[in-house]
Amino acid sequence: MEQINVKINTETGRIDKVLSDLLKEHSRSQIQQWVKENHVKVNGEIIRSNYKVKPSDEILITIPEPEELDIRAENIPLDIVYEDDDVLVINKPQGMVVHPSAGHSQGTLVNALLYHIKDLSSINGVIRPGIVHRIDKDTSGLLMVAKNDHAHVALAEQLKDKTSLRKYVALVHGEISHDKGEINAPIGRSKNDRKMQAVIEGGKPAVTHFEVLERFEGFTLVQLQLETGRTHQIRVHMKYIGYPVAGDPLYGPRKTLKGNGQFLHAQMLGFKHPTTGQMMVFEAPLPELFEKTLDDLRNND
Repeated sequence: MEQINVKINTETGRIDKVLSDLLKEHSRSQIQQWVKENHVKVNGEIIRSNYKVKPSDEILITIPEPEELDIRAENIPLDIVYEDDDVLVINKPQGMVVHPSAGHSQGTLVNALLYHIKDLSSINGVIRPGIVHRIDKDTSGLLMVAKNDHAHVALAEQLKDKTSLRKYVALVHGEISHDKGEINAPIGRSKNDRKMQAVIEGGKPAVTHFEVLERFEGFTLVQLQLETGRTHQIRVHMKYIGYPVAGDPLYGPRKTLKGNGQFLHAQMLGFKHPTTGQMMVFEAPLPELFEKTLDDLRNND
């Protein structure tokens, strides 16, 4: 069991922020988890997550042993767009869950990663090895996976600092008249349905930019760029402004286009490589069903 001793000199502030600034190899979310699980002591005492560090504090972090990963590796084909010693870029198919959860212990991206990839980062724990961010089950497209903790911290920081590039393409209900727009509306769990997110007062800040690519009768094809990464952000924001994503079983109308879920695709992903610092940008073509649906709409116009 590893232990880290930290002697505070002049630093002050919340303990998770101070420690993440001092211990660059560990993410703030990982430190928050250790505090929550009572693995952090200050001057010999267990502290709360809102503890404010004071000069001369002595902090002891006891890093727990990694849990045994009780998830079965499965030989599921993966569309690996890019791979090196630090990162993977995966083009996830529609219908695949990213990581195991209640009711989804098999067939996930993590099950597939465990089969195909020898090393994955451990920062997000045993259920989500390598997973830096996620996209919904019925959203297709690109996501990045970390193969070590150094890469994970670097990629997570870029997401937090809004320096990574994430562009989506969505087919939405309605004909958007303006060519560009920004949706700046806080998102939190819906008070009416715990399975859903909603724009609510006091929610977490959420910003989505959109640009119209093509208009059809009753529908609009848009490109969206995320500034933040809230759960279901695009789906919630587009519903909020009156243009829900076509095929969306949670946030869209019942009468919609036939498909395998929402017509939403993570088309472009960009980030600075965690080791070389080089900016890398990847693009994935729309799924076949998405393209066919667009062709049908064009032919109907």
